[in-house]
Amino acid sequence: MHSDDYWMAHALSLAKRAEQQGEVPVGAVIVVDDQIIGEGWNQPISSSDPTAHAEIQALRAACQQLDNYRLPDATLYVSLEPCVMCAGAIIHARIKRVVFATTEPKTGAAGSCFDIFNTPQLNHHVICEHGVLADESSALLRNFFRSRR
Repeated sequence: MHSDDYWMAHALSLAKRAEQQGEVPVGAVIVVDDQIIGEGWNQPISSSDPTAHAEIQALRAACQQLDNYRLPDATLYVSLEPCVMCAGAIIHARIKRVVFATTEPKTGAAGSCFDIFNTPQLNHHVICEHGVLADESSALLRNFFRSRR
């Protein structure tokens, strides 16, 4: 069985694909039973779609793969803390667990700005962990934005 580090490294490789396309380097992979069922990277600029975040792309691919809009046994690995939109989609998909690398203090919805996954009024709660390969993800993002300034 692969470790969280293994799957996060894969998410970071997808983030680098986003960066090569001029997108903010964020990547996501969804795993069930140690198998990839969906993956994605940020593409809102290239697709002219504000919803084309890495998590949404991965959710769309995973749901198509399983022919189901619910993913109750899945773990989503993402290189940056999900935003409110992505956290909502993760909840609607009934993802069991989210592991993210680094926090997003300006828009993070898994504890930084909001804690959507633990909102008591919601009917689904997501197990959420962070810090896996955080330094690598932070450096990737920092270097990307530094090169843009």
